[in-house]
Amino acid sequence: MKLAAFSPALKAEVLEFLTLGLHLASAQDAQAMTGFVDTLMMGRMGQTSLAAGGLAVMVFMACVMTGIGIVSSVTSLAAEAYGANRPRRVGEVTRQGLWLAVLITVPVWPLLANFSQVMPALGQDPEVIALTHTYLTIARWGFLPALWFGVLRCTVTALSQARPILFIMVGANLFNVVGNYVLAFGKLGVPAMGLAGLAIASALSHLLMGAGLMGYVVYHRRGLFRPYQLFDRWYRWQPQTLRRLLSLGLPIGVVTILENGLFTVMTLMVGALGTAVLAAQQLALQTIVVVFMVPLGLSYAATARVGQWYGRGDWVGVKRAAAVGMALTIAVMTVSGVLFVLFPTVLIGLYLNVDDPANQQVVVIGVAMLTVAGFGQVVDGVQRTANGVLQGLQDTRVPMLISSFAFWGVGIVSGYGLGFHTRLGGVGIWIGAYLGLATAAIGYLWRFLLLLKAAPSPVPPPQPCLK
Repeated sequence: MKLAAFSPALKAEVLEFLTLGLHLASAQDAQAMTGFVDTLMMGRMGQTSLAAGGLAVMVFMACVMTGIGIVSSVTSLAAEAYGANRPRRVGEVTRQGLWLAVLITVPVWPLLANFSQVMPALGQDPEVIALTHTYLTIARWGFLPALWFGVLRCTVTALSQARPILFIMVGANLFNVVGNYVLAFGKLGVPAMGLAGLAIASALSHLLMGAGLMGYVVYHRRGLFRPYQLFDRWYRWQPQTLRRLLSLGLPIGVVTILENGLFTVMTLMVGALGTAVLAAQQLALQTIVVVFMVPLGLSYAATARVGQWYGRGDWVGVKRAAAVGMALTIAVMTVSGVLFVLFPTVLIGLYLNVDDPANQQVVVIGVAMLTVAGFGQVVDGVQRTANGVLQGLQDTRVPMLISSFAFWGVGIVSGYGLGFHTRLGGVGIWIGAYLGLATAAIGYLWRFLLLLKAAPSPVPPPQPCLK
């Protein structure tokens, strides 16, 4: 159906969603490309570096995404305030979000520094443990800047001002790519540092992203962002707002832990099957991460758009924004799923020489994992965007319970059974993970339909959301 055939309200929503969603999705993909390039470089260092680096990045990003999940409650509250025309509330939420990021950093720093101490009990190779420790000890310096960037990204997204996010992330990640090459392989007179060089470049890129977006907001504080007074009395704690952020954000953080924990535990289980299987896992997972950034960006847009309509008390707008987000997600993930199923060997060949006999075991396992992922792309995208819709409605506790059952009760349990009690091995672990994602998608959609059914009646007539 052509866009011109849509109703004016639906057409406006599609255009607004595309403007916001494409900037956010592009920004997320720019960030994911950093991991893609990191993986290419790890692959050139050998299977051990690839396995250790992949595990270290997985752990670090799990912590980062969990922290960002907690502070992402800023989007829900700021979007509601924006839709309700309460600009000073937007600034208040932003300031307390920045303080919340500091509180989160306090326990995460020692966790990253000491993660290697639990790895022997998980059956990891000593050399992998040593390399993982080196990476995490360095990369943790980028944790707080990453969270501050996340808070400010939530605010500008809630205000439908996502364009600077794209440029800042692209610039920081270009720096990361160059830094990786120079520091890891010893160029321009710098000694080769291997994985330590990748960690340094990663930490610096997070610092640049945080400083870049902070600088943008400060530069425009008397223009574009003047009504919101984002940094007015920034040093003051406001316990009531902080408690509200935590009330919404902690369940989101738990969902993020559960989702990332699903893949982290999956990686640890795969690692127990051998270095070759773990290397194949890293190749397949990194490819999926690049694609997953699109529905992740769309879910951020869904939270903002749904939150804006929710702030106006317009459930017709809420339903329309949710439908647009889901439709775009399904379209994108269908295309990626087809590519994964039809061309898995080509994708694996981006990382390794598929004709080299020494790589054959990794290639065979990686191709099988990508094929499984191809069939699971749509459910993965749907669960992510549906969760974003629920966050826009400030509904986070029930989704947390759904996630607990889906990711751990279904995903990990079935993955363990298929991976260690059948001949499927690592591929069986992946099948289990996607069963968990499918369960989450069904649960989130069910919850949204219940909220729609309980919506106030009569609903206000549809109106254009603030821009």
